[in-house]
Amino acid sequence: MLFSHSTLPNATSPHPLACSRLRFSASSRLLSATATSSNVSAARFKMSSDSLPPLPESRIVLGCGGISVDFLAAVAAYPKPDDKIRSTSLKVQGGGNAGNAMTCAARLGLNPRIISKIADDSQGRSILEELEADGVNTSFLVVSKDGNSPFTYIIVDSQTKTRTCIHTPGYPPTVVHDLSQSSLLSALDGVRIVYSDGRLPEVALVVAQEACHKNIPILVDAERKREGLDDLLKLASYVVCSANFPQQWTEAPSIPSALVSMLLRLPNIKFVIVTLGEDGCIMLERSTIEAPTTEETDVNSLLESLNQRKDDTISIPKCFSSVNQIGGKQSHMCCVNKRLNECSFSSNGIFLYQGSLRITQLFICLDINSTALKIR
Repeated sequence: MLFSHSTLPNATSPHPLACSRLRFSASSRLLSATATSSNVSAARFKMSSDSLPPLPESRIVLGCGGISVDFLAAVAAYPKPDDKIRSTSLKVQGGGNAGNAMTCAARLGLNPRIISKIADDSQGRSILEELEADGVNTSFLVVSKDGNSPFTYIIVDSQTKTRTCIHTPGYPPTVVHDLSQSSLLSALDGVRIVYSDGRLPEVALVVAQEACHKNIPILVDAERKREGLDDLLKLASYVVCSANFPQQWTEAPSIPSALVSMLLRLPNIKFVIVTLGEDGCIMLERSTIEAPTTEETDVNSLLESLNQRKDDTISIPKCFSSVNQIGGKQSHMCCVNKRLNECSFSSNGIFLYQGSLRITQLFICLDINSTALKIR
């Protein structure tokens, strides 16, 4: 689901973008009574072809990571221990960071492929059908004859607008031998960028290493510290983090200083982004231009100066940016002041799109067209 890993803007009324992924009666309440699946597909195609700038011919994205079935139970308030309460709504739909990202890429008109693993059970078949219906290439999914597919119980608290996830991993787990060398090379053929959410660490590392050999950029979605994530980050071209990750990973005293530390520790990354929910996001970009001799700027002071330029009366997201000397290097910092529920981008190959999207998914698309990677 497109909003399963962020604070929900409305816990009981998902954004229409998620409608096609709903499986129970909730979908009939969100779609018009006369809308059929073909009508939905036609509407999605119209959005891709008419509303967006022209797409490049080569626009293949490869995702490697988690997919699952999500069981979302919305409740009036989170239960206390030993409580018995009723849900206000129940929805069953696809989830997992990689599944979400590739679904988003498909809806934006890109050609996504996904490497992951499911079992030959009802949940696995549901995952497969839903991804294929959205236009995601599932040729590289591994299907185990036995075991279980991944699934997650999600309690959506309507009072606090938060969610609690209880995840059950798939079994048997994904191992390197699940992906043959020939399948790996086929999966990477023609790919413009590789996305990884840090799950399936052994397979993700093999995919990333081969991508590096082919000079394919890698975007890592760093949600939290995971086994093998450090090795993956060393190969990353771009990193997008959850709010807590930068300081957890670097032990820096503040988010801005943690972003600087990540750029210093990971010399291959071009930018790092931290998403902050309703407070928007912060991006620190490494400049490739030789910096002139100017006075260095403290990164925390720089962020504060950007925050002072925010206008809380503006209802749509807006980017505030600055180019400064940080730690002896010229860096570009930008700060988005709102949640990216509705985003407009310039027409230089960056997409115009509406929806509650994670910044990770948007920046996958930004790199596809080799743009300046700056929110306008």
